[in-house]
Amino acid sequence: MKRYVCDICGYIYDEAAGDPDNGVAAGTKWEDVPDTWVCPLCGVGKDQFSEAE
Repeated sequence: MKRYVCDICGYIYDEAAGDPDNGVAAGTKWEDVPDTWVCPLCGVGKDQFSEAE
């Protein structure tokens, strides 16, 4: 499972954990996260995230 970091605020989306508070189940791969999902901390879209090293 991969992790993706918000380029704006540093929030980390972890595929293993998902974002259940915002409707994304644990185990959801990044490409399967809805395009309407936004960073829960700063509100930017998926296009503002980069794959974490």
